[in-house]
Amino acid sequence: MSALYESKLSELDLINRGKVRDIYRVGQDQMLIVASDRLSAFDVVLPQPIPGKGEVLTRVSNFWFERTRDMIPNHLSDLPLDQVVTSAEERTLLGDRATVVRRLDPLPVEAIVRGYIIGSGWKDYQRTGAICGIGLPDGLELADKLPEAIYTPSTKAAAGEHDVNVDFDRTVELVGRDLAEQVRDISLRIYKECAEYAGNQGIIIADTKFEFGLDAGGQLHLIDEVLTPDSSRFWPADQYRPGVSPPSFDKQFVRDYLETLDWDKTPPGPELPQEIIEKTAAKYREAEERLTRGD
Repeated sequence: MSALYESKLSELDLINRGKVRDIYRVGQDQMLIVASDRLSAFDVVLPQPIPGKGEVLTRVSNFWFERTRDMIPNHLSDLPLDQVVTSAEERTLLGDRATVVRRLDPLPVEAIVRGYIIGSGWKDYQRTGAICGIGLPDGLELADKLPEAIYTPSTKAAAGEHDVNVDFDRTVELVGRDLAEQVRDISLRIYKECAEYAGNQGIIIADTKFEFGLDAGGQLHLIDEVLTPDSSRFWPADQYRPGVSPPSFDKQFVRDYLETLDWDKTPPGPELPQEIIEKTAAKYREAEERLTRGD
């Protein structure tokens, strides 16, 4: 499978090259988002691509955009890709990695929903008995399902810095109460309905993050990526049990490998062994296959 570490399009102006996505200007009110095969772990872009990863991310996001469009509008445009990238050779290199979207005003909040206790949430619970200030019952084990999914937003960090967990009141200060409540409520609804669907396909969505933007009329839209192996923690349901960290379909697999290294989690990122690259690519593909086989 081919890999695309960095896109170069002759007809479009590059707006931004992020950790994973390359964003190009399409006229005044649209953009082209290219999900590259770069992988970011601990906010550091690793030096090698994961072949096919960007295509999986794009197809999985588009799958969820379709499933959630009756809940909330999203940023997808009706403009065909071949009208944006007219070079057949460049379209071939992009594969399924490119999406034409409308330009919206992104909110300065990442909407994180947790259905299980793992990662930083588990560490927080061990210290305080809560996650981001939300009290939880005593006696929960690692990877336990929470009594109810919880909303734990964060603020978007500047490039090279870590996102900062905040409480709900801080999001009210940032975007106003009505919008903060709207983001919280729709995030929980999307998570609950999509996690139920994924569970029927053999995947537990332990946690995820959503991003939102506003159009010129102030209407909220779902943007960026949705419930992908990069924005979520996916576990195989048939291997899940509380008390241990379950195996993962997402880039947590790479994080777990990196934790075994003598690396301080600052750039440059370490080279990955070929075996880790191949296993990671296979995990992304399996996640997509499991999620979409029900449709």
